[in-house]
Amino acid sequence: MLRRLRSCCSPSHGRRVLWSAVIALLPLPLSSPYAQTLASPPSAEQADPLDVGDMPDIGLDWPDLDAPATPLPSAAEEAAATGEDAGEADPTLPPLLLEEEQLAEDRSPSDSDALVSLDPSAPLRYRTTLDGLGDAADTTFHTRFDALSILKQGEGERANIAQIRRRGQSDVDLVDELLRSRGYYDSNTRLRFGVDPGTDPSVNAILGANPGPRYALRLVDVHGLDGSSPLGQDLRALFEVKAGDPADTDAILAATDKLRLGLGEGGYPFADVREPVLTVDHQQRDAVLNLGVETGGFRRFGEIKVNTEAPFDARHVGVISRFRSGEPYNQSDITDLNRALIATGLVSQVTITPEEGKNSETVDLAVSMAPAPPRTISGEIGYGTGEGARVEASWQHRNFFPPEGGITLRGVIGTQEQSLTATFRRNNLGRRDRVLNVELSAANVDQPAYQAVTAGLAGSFERQTNIIFQKDWTWSLGAELRVSDERDYYGSPPVARRRTYVIAALPTGITYDASDDLLDPRKGFRLGGRISPELSLQSGVFSYIRAQVDGSYYLPMGDRLTLAGRVRLGTIVGASADRIAPTRRFYAGGGGSVRGYGYQAIGPRDLNNTPEGGRSLGELALEARFRFGSLNQFGVVPFIDAGTISPDPWPSLSELRVGAGLGLRYYSNFGPIRIDVGTPLNPQPGDSRIGVYVSLGQAF
Repeated sequence: MLRRLRSCCSPSHGRRVLWSAVIALLPLPLSSPYAQTLASPPSAEQADPLDVGDMPDIGLDWPDLDAPATPLPSAAEEAAATGEDAGEADPTLPPLLLEEEQLAEDRSPSDSDALVSLDPSAPLRYRTTLDGLGDAADTTFHTRFDALSILKQGEGERANIAQIRRRGQSDVDLVDELLRSRGYYDSNTRLRFGVDPGTDPSVNAILGANPGPRYALRLVDVHGLDGSSPLGQDLRALFEVKAGDPADTDAILAATDKLRLGLGEGGYPFADVREPVLTVDHQQRDAVLNLGVETGGFRRFGEIKVNTEAPFDARHVGVISRFRSGEPYNQSDITDLNRALIATGLVSQVTITPEEGKNSETVDLAVSMAPAPPRTISGEIGYGTGEGARVEASWQHRNFFPPEGGITLRGVIGTQEQSLTATFRRNNLGRRDRVLNVELSAANVDQPAYQAVTAGLAGSFERQTNIIFQKDWTWSLGAELRVSDERDYYGSPPVARRRTYVIAALPTGITYDASDDLLDPRKGFRLGGRISPELSLQSGVFSYIRAQVDGSYYLPMGDRLTLAGRVRLGTIVGASADRIAPTRRFYAGGGGSVRGYGYQAIGPRDLNNTPEGGRSLGELALEARFRFGSLNQFGVVPFIDAGTISPDPWPSLSELRVGAGLGLRYYSNFGPIRIDVGTPLNPQPGDSRIGVYVSLGQAF
């Protein structure tokens, strides 16, 4: 709250003198009789200048924009409240004319004649116009006026001239108060009427403002911000308002919030920034700003304490945090810890309170966590033209082995897949976002290229990225042991054969992400690589290496258009395609590959038109992502994809298949929902003419 002190030497017109006399009688804690205090200052994190939810106290109650609109009173209700007859004009004024002596010079004779000709009791359409504001009003000013104006609230309904006049007189005071909040303390606003003639005449309620001079700050006196912090920060520089700046309520409040934030970010958890006091001198047409601060002392992180109901202990909270004991206190680290605790899925609500540490140089954190339900049961039933019917169910306990040791059991029954999988996952192992995965699985899979019965054990240790903290570098180290009985076709004519493989692999991957968003990138690039040395036992022991590189680039072309491209290259060296198990070969086609083609449909085929897969992979994709809608919440995406599979170690352009199509996007608050429809441009025999793909997130 900003207290605004006005001197007694204010302008002497009747309304201002009466207002000053009333204010002078109010008991205030300061010696001067006129004060303004800014309560509920806007948050420094608010980036939207149109946000009117938390605005300075300029003597009016700001509206709750989420609440339902309050109906305007009827003419009878307004008349009862004011003692007037709603159907008659004020007998003390000429018909339809407001403040006649003041407005005569501002109204043309044609307007006067038109006003006199109107029926004072007739319901009229009207509109509201602000005039004369010039540079005194910005977008925020107009947004606030529209939210608070009685005239604006009633523009959609007809009203008689008496009702319009009363609303306008209320808005006159509103405009003056809004101008004073921006430093125009000598503003004077008047109401006048214009008429838009026609078969259905309407009234133009004009609020003509004369802002007057803008007051400046003659002196800015800040107490308690002397010297520098132990980190070398000039404390006084944290409050950016200085002498000579406009006496602007919004700017002073924003600077006060920025000071609070700067002290919290700079190691002062117990800082107390009092409300600024603005003393206004009408005679000098300037103001003096006073601000008192108690820093509470510079602190470093001490101990972490948790409540007894917490799903994990203080030590694990320390693992999740991005700070360590002894580091300078930083409020951003507290905000980040709060979000990360919620993101575990084991906490429904978190409160982190700084407390006095063991000495005057430390601050302890009291972390109170309300546990969330740790178990989840989910299911899915679906049908697709490419994969047939499918029923999936899973059960998960996210804290089966505390802390954050989760178990997931998953089963699938479908036309092309029947499988059981048990997964152990340990999140935040030793350090934030380090994850250990162990998976035991058994499956019977019938894909277009092969039929396989497999059982395997796999594990990985990885550094993950997420929407809370999108990381530049991520990596994964893994090991896999799998036994697989697989059927494919060979020879001419093709003959079905079944072979059993025992495969051991050490997959390793690394990715660099320089894009601006995890689910909906609009600029930047991504580059990743994966390599897997594998040992296979089938009619003897042999080895080979699988390697794959993926890259994507995103180029913004304005606010609504983004051009996106993707390249993927893969190769297998060390063994022929026929010796490599069908489940370990490369395939292309489908929603995450080349749209327009079916899953695994691209590449060499046998005489039965069955895909064979290959030792090399090449893919290219281009998209133009165009957004539309009032909030850019919808999108249309023309795309063209191409891909090739070859039995040789390097991709072959002779087998290149191209698909094109159009996608639709809905940009929800949890990521884009996409529907893509594609068609093959150079199909092989048996390829469908249309492919439809639905998914969450962009294609790449």
